Amino acid sequence: MKTLCVLGSTGSIGTQTLEIAARYPEEFRIEAMTCGRNIELFREQLRTFSPKLAACADEKDALELSREFPDIFFCSGTDGICDIAAGSCCDMTVNSLMGMMGIRPTYAAVRAGYDIAFANKETLVAAGGIIMTAVRQYGGAFLPVDSEHSAIFQCLQAAGPNEPEKLVLTASGGPFRGKSRAELEGVTKEQALKHPNWSMGAKITVDSATMMNKGLEVIEASWLFGMPADDIEVVVHPQSAIHSAVQFRDGSIIAQIGSADMRLPIAYALSYPRRLPNPGRAFSFTGLGSMSFEKPDPDTFRCLALAYRAIEEGGAYPAVMNAANEAAVAAFLKDRVSFLGIADVVDGCMDAFSGRAAETLDDVFEIERETRERAERLISAC
Repeated sequence: MKTLCVLGSTGSIGTQTLEIAARYPEEFRIEAMTCGRNIELFREQLRTFSPKLAACADEKDALELSREFPDIFFCSGTDGICDIAAGSCCDMTVNSLMGMMGIRPTYAAVRAGYDIAFANKETLVAAGGIIMTAVRQYGGAFLPVDSEHSAIFQCLQAAGPNEPEKLVLTASGGPFRGKSRAELEGVTKEQALKHPNWSMGAKITVDSATMMNKGLEVIEASWLFGMPADDIEVVVHPQSAIHSAVQFRDGSIIAQIGSADMRLPIAYALSYPRRLPNPGRAFSFTGLGSMSFEKPDPDTFRCLALAYRAIEEGGAYPAVMNAANEAAVAAFLKDRVSFLGIADVVDGCMDAFSGRAAETLDDVFEIERETRERAERLISAC
């Protein structure tokens, strides 16, 4: 039996991880869990899984729950979540935290030598060099949960010793596939949150609509698989059947195909290198009908182009891009900036950045703080 620490258990990836653990009780036991603000759901999860350790973002929530669950040890805040990540003594840490708050717990778990199943994009986007250096130093497995990176990882396992020539990241195109820039002028948050294929959190869904999510994934893939951005291609594939692919030097391509169900890559990461029985619906070629592929439009979806620019600039530019995007998306969801204004804010922050390096996590967070302040000034001026 594999023991799990689930960081961010009330989010989309976290709840599906717990669903898999409940489906296969002979395979997994939840030993530790952390939560942000959804305390009612967290309370239900604590009753169901009875972990030994738990953490809440807010100290008051941790104190309240500790009285209700006296057999569980509670802590709180970022330090508490990092303590859980590093001290749970679990076989695997699942990081499904949202945003920059996922970086320090990831680093803590890596330094503790644990295997990690990660779905927190910011970990590699903002601090890829620092994190991957630690992964190599401390030796734990670093397994992707995002469907695209899981797909590439699976393709590489099938390829054996053959090295890839190119990675192909597929994108659904989001709710605005095929739209012109002019057609996106008056987009509302309600429209942006209607993803055609996936059920995800608000921030990730907006990132899909702007195609920033695919830009973040390009940066992640570059760090995770050691590939330059020029060898990572984004292809729009609206059916979301091919989750990504790898091309080799003889021109052959291995692709990973499956249902649009996040439980599949989550289960693969949890049980790697074994495969569990299908936790979701089976894929059907005849049920799919057909598959189509398109080039993304970088002029309309400028965030994708900005991500490639961040990689080319190097250094801390990806961290700047990520922080500016987080601030801009939050503002969009509060009707403070337009949909197209998200890319304007990111572009403005990248233009204003000094270009200095980030050698430590403290450097990363200081650059993030400065970028958020700059982004707020740009948002206020909109």
